[in-house]
Formats: sequence, C-alpha cells, structure tokens
Amino acid sequence: MTPAARIQAAIEILEGLNATAMPADRFIRDWFRTRRYAGSKDRAAVAERVYDLFRHRASYAWRMQSETPRALAIASVLAEGGDVDALFGGTGYGPQPLSDEERAKIAAPPQGGMPQHARCEFPEFLEAELVRSLGSTLEADMAAMQMRAPTDLRVNMWQATPEFVINALRAEGIDARPTPYSPYGVRIVSQEDRARLRDSKISDVGYFEPQDESGQIAVLLAQARPRERVLDIAAGTGGKGIALGAEMENEGEIVACDIAPARLAQIHERAELAAISIIRIHDGEPPLEEFDLVFVDAPCSGSGTWRRQPDQKWRLTQARLDELISIQDALLDKAAMRVRAGGRILYATCSLLKCENADRIEAFLRTHPEFTVRAAAEIWQAAVKSEPPPGMGEFFCATPATTGTDGFFAAILERSAT
Repeated sequence: MTPAARIQAAIEILEGLNATAMPADRFIRDWFRTRRYAGSKDRAAVAERVYDLFRHRASYAWRMQSETPRALAIASVLAEGGDVDALFGGTGYGPQPLSDEERAKIAAPPQGGMPQHARCEFPEFLEAELVRSLGSTLEADMAAMQMRAPTDLRVNMWQATPEFVINALRAEGIDARPTPYSPYGVRIVSQEDRARLRDSKISDVGYFEPQDESGQIAVLLAQARPRERVLDIAAGTGGKGIALGAEMENEGEIVACDIAPARLAQIHERAELAAISIIRIHDGEPPLEEFDLVFVDAPCSGSGTWRRQPDQKWRLTQARLDELISIQDALLDKAAMRVRAGGRILYATCSLLKCENADRIEAFLRTHPEFTVRAAAEIWQAAVKSEPPPGMGEFFCATPATTGTDGFFAAILERSAT
C-alpha cells in the first residue's frame, strides 16, 4: 500500500467505526481479514493512524473545523508536516483531491486560542466534570492519557512469585520489571516486548494474568481472607475473582455474578489455569445471601482507560453517563443487601469522574447509614506495610499522571457489626 492508500484505509475504518459499537481493535482486525493485500507493515501503519486520529480527535477537529474522518486525516497530515497535496491527490487508492473549502481551511487556521477540551483531547460535554474531578492536574492527566500504556501482569501467587516470572521472562529476552506499588505486579513497557509476551513459554500456564496495577491495588484493599464468602458482582470474565481467590489461598467461596452469560463462561477456563477452584458461577441477579465481602467492579465510563481505548471517549454521551450512574447506584444497593454485619463492600471503577466515584459513595452513605468509609491508606499500610501509593487517602484515586496506572477509583465501605 502507498502512503496515500494507507490514509484512505484509515478514513474508511474510521467511517465504519462511527457506525458501530464494536471496539476499534476488533473492527480493525476484521477489516483487514477481507483485505489480504495489506501486509503486516501496512496493517500496523493504518492502525497507528486510526489510533492517532482517536487520540487527537478534538484538536484535529478544531484545526479543520470538522469532525469527519477525512477532515481528521487531513489535520493529522498537517500535524506531521506531511505533503497534503501529494497524499490527497486522488491517485491510485488514495483519498480524493482536496476541495476548495478544504484548501481554504488549510490556508487559514482558526483564530484565537485552542479551547481546553480540544487542547486536552476530551469530549466537550465532559469539560465541567473533568475540571471538577481533576482540578489543577487536568492537563497533566490528559497529556498522560495520550501516552501508550504498559502491559501489567498480576502474578498468581498461588503458583509463582514475581521474581520467578521476571527472571523467566528476562531469560527469553523480555524486559520485565516489578510494578512500583503492587507486590504481585510485573510490568512490560516496550511495544516489542508486549508483542513477544504472547509467545512466551510461560504465557499460558497460569503463572500470571494481564491486569493493570490499579486493579491489583484494589484487590489488595479488599482484604479477602481464607475461608471467607465473597460475592463478585459484575464479575465479567473473572479477572478480579481469580485475583481474590489467590488472596484467599483458594479457601472459602467466591460467587461470580454477571448479567452476560458469555462473559461468565470464560471464568471456568481461566480459573482452572490459575488453579483456583473456589469460584462458583451464578448467572443473573446475585443470590440473596450473606457475604463477608462484596466486590463491586461497576460498569462505568471507562474514562480511566482512554490511553488504551481512545475510541471509547468519543462514544460516551451524557445520556449513557447518566445511565451508568443509575446502574452504579443500583449495584451498591444490591451489595448492601448482601453484606453481613461487620462485612465490607469494595466499590471500584476505571473512571476519573467524581460523578461515578466519590459522588456515588456520598449518595450511598446518605441512604445506608449503617456503613462507614474505611480509609484506603490505613488498610494499605496495615496489609502491605509500605507507604501508600500516590492518590491514596480516604479513597484510592489513580491517574496515569500520578500513579502511572490507568485511571481508577476504589472505596472500602464497612457495615457496622450491630
């Protein structure tokens, strides 16, 4: 493929993504399956262009005063200092020639300073909420969201140790290192090593699972103990449940619930590989039983994962955010009904937004006075016996700029013993 053809491919992929809810990585993979003429370098270059358009969509749209995929592609070439006339010349399989309107916009950039939402690359409707949530660190946090995320691994302490995994990966030439805060974490930074990790001799034997360090920290804050009964609400494919099972030394019971049977079905294989046998699958509404711990990894905006999934930020709407907040409140209410006296709830999201995090805890406590917040920093110091990570006080509030992790929130709510 020529450079111009690669740009046209990126435009077509973006047009297709605008008409579907499919994640970008899956859509790109399927798009190339029917276009065998594209080599590996072509696929990589086109995918990189697509993700660049997502990462810089707001500023590119401001530059061209248009959000069409073609306008965004033109702005991306301008940002690179490329030859727009040559790449948009209408030859071969490249984009059609520039229109008079496009040439005028290229020649006369918008006047005045770039607005904050465009400068920081987030949806305009979220500006007030992000300012409220992040305050003076907003620009640094949004800049960090533009960087590539590392791959973090949670070592299954039931079968291995971080030292063993690090040494084994290094023996295969993969640069693996401990995560800064989680005692169970291993980090792979370079893109090349992340690709090579899939072919590692120890990648599919249960020694580790991919899990961002922020999620590992949330599991530690839950303080799951051997012989406890744990309810994992919105369990998904079971990553947090398997981590909790290792913390419990495979003693006790974990009930994994989700309204999506296809996600739950993946837990069996993952748990078997990790040698965790205490997870029971429960399809649908969680059982009305008493548990020592209810782990609520709530559906959310995913704003904390924008550096991994930049396409998702542009699919979020105010209506969807309002719907998610209602779901979060409902899940917390369900959790409260299932926690024994003296038990606890761990509420977590991969969101940066206060409306999904601290606001939900405040609303919950107004209607459930039998619960109190346990300070995350105190739990960490008692359990891990080290200084708490940045962003940890009453709650755990992580961002890429402060902790080097995904954006994440965790709160621990304890029910009174009487």
